[in-house]
Amino acid sequence: MAKSIVFIHGLWIHSTSWQPWMDFFNKKGYQALNPGWPGDSPTVAGCRANPESIANRGVTEIADSYAKVIATLPEPPIVIGHSFGGLIAQIILGRGAAAAGIAIDPAPMKGVWQLPLSALKASLPVLGNPFNFSKAHSLTFEQFRYGFANAVPEKEARELYDHWTIPAPCRPLFQAATASFAGSETKVNTDNLTRGPLLITGSDKDNIAPPVLGLASAKKYNASVATEFKLFEDRGHSLIVDHGWMDVAEYSLQWLRKKGF
Repeated sequence: MAKSIVFIHGLWIHSTSWQPWMDFFNKKGYQALNPGWPGDSPTVAGCRANPESIANRGVTEIADSYAKVIATLPEPPIVIGHSFGGLIAQIILGRGAAAAGIAIDPAPMKGVWQLPLSALKASLPVLGNPFNFSKAHSLTFEQFRYGFANAVPEKEARELYDHWTIPAPCRPLFQAATASFAGSETKVNTDNLTRGPLLITGSDKDNIAPPVLGLASAKKYNASVATEFKLFEDRGHSLIVDHGWMDVAEYSLQWLRKKGF
């Protein structure tokens, strides 16, 4: 039976953005799934037309929704997540519900205290207004250009923005921002010695989740279980959807095969 891969999207990017990855991994013998977050519509247009259904979803609710999907599978899958999806992937792996995990430029877990200025600037449109907590927020093109698509030409950035972006709940950003002194929703069980291997990536031009955050997360894990960090050079936060996505997918595939998956 083919090994399942559950793809987990992050804030502001629709789950269908994983379709090229799914096609790639399906051709390599895996069985790929890309569930949306609670409240997501099946299409980008549907999400844009109905942001109220997306609003006020928190990290635990999102993680639990993926855990329910995983529970229907015949065996624990591989989880691959991007941005906040990378954090969700780590939470699920820490619960022991996945066989392996890849967290691509993930949002920081509880205990990662670093706050690069670029990450603060990229998050300020949401965090700058506490009344956003229970709302959904859509990025302007300028905000998307800075936070996601700063490492690609402007024409490509516009195409990515028009094609993939959706409103996103603000609550996860607030939960991550306050995790150091309150709340546990972004906590990951980094001491689970029975979990599967984990790859965390960073991109040196990523403004919203700079590599210092992923590296700090990797260092939180017990060293007796495989946890690796990979830095992608000249890449931004859009690395899973822009013209260089295949390089990241190929690296992920080779890493999984080295780990026996």
